Amino acid sequence: MLGRFQRSCLRLEVPAPGAAVGQALTRASQLRQWLAPQYFGLGLPERLTQGLTFTTGLGLLTIEHRVDYLSDNALRLLLSRGVDGFQEWSWGDGWAQSRLEGISLLPLNLAQTACLWRLRQFLESER
Repeated sequence: MLGRFQRSCLRLEVPAPGAAVGQALTRASQLRQWLAPQYFGLGLPERLTQGLTFTTGLGLLTIEHRVDYLSDNALRLLLSRGVDGFQEWSWGDGWAQSRLEGISLLPLNLAQTACLWRLRQFLESER
């Protein structure tokens, strides 16, 4: 993989209980809403499950995700193609945290910040 190794860990207050944050991160219908304009590959089930592999993309960039771990308050995705690495999510009442490590040509910290911001906006609109 071409690129440079990058890592970032961001935590953000969100106006929602932990269960709502978890649903926003693990239900396909909600992921599609707050991650727009990213697109999702065909065949994504409504709920993420451990072992599931799916693709997302934005323009010509495609990232493959494999759900490595999933619990009531944590999610770990192994990433390949556009980013070689992983993203870990953890959450609780009023907060969400994302840890991202990988090799990519893309500015991962910028993408991660935008992702968390969109999640927060989505959860505010759902109140």
